[in-house]
Amino acid sequence: MEERDNIKKNIKIVFFGTPEFAVESLGRLVDKGFDIAAVVTMPDKIAGRGHKLIQSDVKKYALEKGLRILQPTNLKSEEFLETLREINADLFIVIAFRMLPESVWSMPRLGTFNLHGSLLPKYRGAAPINRAIMNGEKETGITTFFLKHEIDTGDMIEQRKTPISDDDNVGTVYDRLMKMGAEMVESTVNSIIAGNLKTYPQPEGEFIAAPKIFREDCAIDWNKDAEQIHNQVRGLSPYPAAFTTIVEKSGRRLDAKIYKTALSTKPANGPEPGTCIEEGRRLLVATGNGMIEILELQPAGKKRMETAAFLLGYHPEKMLNQ
Repeated sequence: MEERDNIKKNIKIVFFGTPEFAVESLGRLVDKGFDIAAVVTMPDKIAGRGHKLIQSDVKKYALEKGLRILQPTNLKSEEFLETLREINADLFIVIAFRMLPESVWSMPRLGTFNLHGSLLPKYRGAAPINRAIMNGEKETGITTFFLKHEIDTGDMIEQRKTPISDDDNVGTVYDRLMKMGAEMVESTVNSIIAGNLKTYPQPEGEFIAAPKIFREDCAIDWNKDAEQIHNQVRGLSPYPAAFTTIVEKSGRRLDAKIYKTALSTKPANGPEPGTCIEEGRRLLVATGNGMIEILELQPAGKKRMETAAFLLGYHPEKMLNQ
């Protein structure tokens, strides 16, 4: 154990990451005594009405721990590459970061590995957790793999699975994978240090794309089946959230985000898709096949609320296809 701890302290790591998902793994490495020689994260962004500089979650953590921070705007710039050469790290770790050029990922002697939020080769791309839930998958997981030229295609190191329950949404699965991922990153680094690492190529023929989520992915089409819409809502909740336009019985229209739904056993009985049915403090909506119940939503300009509270002030007649 003492020998491994000494080796651990002598292995220099550069960590690449940006969001909260990456912070969990970085924090675990720091807590376990690994030498994080530098943290590479996205440049600060100007956002909001006050035009404030917004720092990434990884940068905030790195500042708190006094870690060296690099924020290159160009990953191929000679200045950045020279800085990495001077650090002379043994290993690079990438979690939820931009695509690295070969001049970067090929640099360390022990290689560069990535933690990805899916069971590769399924769901390669920027939004693997969202897309798995939106597609109605019953399980997902995490994978560590070494980088190569094509994105998310390198030889796999470790893989772990977790079920997706009917009550899960992207928030609950994200939190679970974030914690599982931190454990697996540590395990992968320990295997690399011990020299007993085994890798295996990704299976052919199982590829599913997981592209970035765009606004059109969030718009609800009530002509779709109830189950499809339910999975869309779960796969986008709590962020960025599925949305629709509600037409009230008075004719007033309002936009709303839909955060939680449930499949209803009540037969549609013929109303056209988007038709709203109030049953006491419950709200059912007809779809292309079956009924769906709205449980939580957020009208534009209001707070997120349960449907019972929403129906105290609103009387929806129809949900419009987006």
